[in-house]
Amino acid sequence: MKIKVINPNTTWEMTKGIEHAAKSAARQGTEILAVSPEMGPVSIESYYDEYLAIPGVLEEIRKGDREGVDAYVIACYGDPGLHAARELTHAPVIGIAEASMYMASMLAARFSIVTVLPRIKTMLEELVAGYGMGHRVISIRTTPLSVLDFEKDPAKGMEVLAQEGRRAVEEDHAEAILLGCAGMAEFADRLEQELQVPVFDGVVAAVKFAEAVVDLGKTTSKLKTYKYPEKKKFIGAMSPFADINS
Repeated sequence: MKIKVINPNTTWEMTKGIEHAAKSAARQGTEILAVSPEMGPVSIESYYDEYLAIPGVLEEIRKGDREGVDAYVIACYGDPGLHAARELTHAPVIGIAEASMYMASMLAARFSIVTVLPRIKTMLEELVAGYGMGHRVISIRTTPLSVLDFEKDPAKGMEVLAQEGRRAVEEDHAEAILLGCAGMAEFADRLEQELQVPVFDGVVAAVKFAEAVVDLGKTTSKLKTYKYPEKKKFIGAMSPFADINS
């Protein structure tokens, strides 16, 4: 099967790290196609960034259906454009935040998210509530580092993740840790050894769920909510999005 892993930001160095995590999780015979959009922000750390990343994500979904992709992973912890992407394709579309929460809920009663800058916290609180996980996520711990800081200084990144992860376990009584950024994949195994609780990278979780759903022969329901958008005219820079593959 072919899984397209979309890093919604345009930093290719981060996409390469995401690709490595996805390939390390995929079984033999699964092809991983890791991409960044041709347009969008270099990192996603605000509502503004997230909303402007979505057109690039949707364009990659459109391309993927022409490329014979069997499933998609949106590799940003805000799951930007997830519902719109599901409207564009029959193939399963899995967000890494949703995947990590679902997987963690099978192995731990309560868990914490450790993420990037403090301004992200409200965005993640809303995301958690939307997934019905407010009773399972007992804390969202932020760090002083931006998304790209983890790329530039992995040693510092590991240090702050371990610090906040330990606080989540000891002070919040978290029984598992979710890494709240696709760029944190490389730290998951070391953190799990250090903290002695399950640590979930969303890219890995999403790839495994994608494989399972494709194996089961399931596709996105087109009955109502995720049916293809109605065809209509789009103006200006949005005009290419009027071409819907339905």
